[in-house]
Amino acid sequence: MTAVITGMGLFTPAGRGVEETFAALTSGRSGLRRPPEGHPARDCLEVAGVLPEIDPRSVTSGPETKVLDRIVLLALLTAAEALADANLEVGRDVDPDRIGVIVGGVGGMSTLETQVLARAARGRAAVSPYLLTGILPNMPSARIAIAHGIRGYSSSVGTACASGAQAVADAVRLIRAGEADVVLCGASEAPLFPTFADTFGNARALARGWADPAEASRPFDKRRNGFVLAEGAALLVLERAEHAAARGVTGYAEVAGYGVNTDAYHPTAPRPDGAGAAACMRRALASGGVEPAQVGYVNAHGTGTKLGDIAETTALAEVFGIGGVPVSSTKGLTGHLLGASGVLEAAATALALGRGLLPPTYHLDDPDPDCAADHVCAAPRATRAEHALTNSFGFGGQNVSLLLRRAAGAPGR
Repeated sequence: MTAVITGMGLFTPAGRGVEETFAALTSGRSGLRRPPEGHPARDCLEVAGVLPEIDPRSVTSGPETKVLDRIVLLALLTAAEALADANLEVGRDVDPDRIGVIVGGVGGMSTLETQVLARAARGRAAVSPYLLTGILPNMPSARIAIAHGIRGYSSSVGTACASGAQAVADAVRLIRAGEADVVLCGASEAPLFPTFADTFGNARALARGWADPAEASRPFDKRRNGFVLAEGAALLVLERAEHAAARGVTGYAEVAGYGVNTDAYHPTAPRPDGAGAAACMRRALASGGVEPAQVGYVNAHGTGTKLGDIAETTALAEVFGIGGVPVSSTKGLTGHLLGASGVLEAAATALALGRGLLPPTYHLDDPDPDCAADHVCAAPRATRAEHALTNSFGFGGQNVSLLLRRAAGAPGR
């Protein structure tokens, strides 16, 4: 069975919604800045992908307006937007038992930090009874299911920066197995708080020392010195093609295949030879019955770390040959949304295929010779590609590659 993307909900540093986000990715409008005065991570981060404040009353009411973690608020907002974009209402357009929800991410760690500090300062009585429902990683999925009456398969995915992409892969598996007609899938992340920022900062993983924050994220560039931490959420509506056709809906793109594997190498570092990533991409191609020569674009994981960018480029060369496929990373404008990056990038890839326009890697001014590839940089590139890959790699050696195919008759909507 074929799974098609019929709806998107995007809330990212580069923009909100399909049109604003894709316009930013193809025009060079950066979402990266110095955290504003009063932001909890102001003293911990030189630059970040910061979203506007969210009024909890826009998604909930009563006492919960004070206790929902930011990941849940972002997930609820993007879920509603994705369903509306797909023109899909649970109960009207899909059986509540035949729609699932899978949302990845690390969980409500900012709630945990706040509560630990409160207990240390004021004692046991300061701990909220809502702590548990604030930190559990399944809460975004559960809250979405409650809000929309979704009674089918529900789960969370916790594979670090590969979480959201793996949620999409799991959704494809459900649809192919005939266990669901529709799956709402993606990830929500809100990592911009002191402890989380400090762990990456102390590991010297973050970009630093840039006078202009907008230029700090520069995947594959010789001067890159780390990634930019960002918050955001992205959710996709994946739908069985026949189900979408019966509703008269044309998808943005098909998710034609996926690959999921692990390096089995190191808790944080990628395999230098890129063997795991290369095997993952080959699995995605095999899953969709596509040869490497048929792929016209790769949206790279490309975070801007020294080792990660080289390892991924090595893997790309192994699969496609050096310069064998156009490559770009949209993290130059969005920063790294951790688990949510893979879903945002899948959405960007689907739009690139449908609209015939590849988003470039911005701030790739001087490509690292160790990252030799056919980089799309400086400006968007027109394309007639039918197939594209998007990669997501996470700590622990988690690898996910998604293979997308341009939907027949869908000019990106």
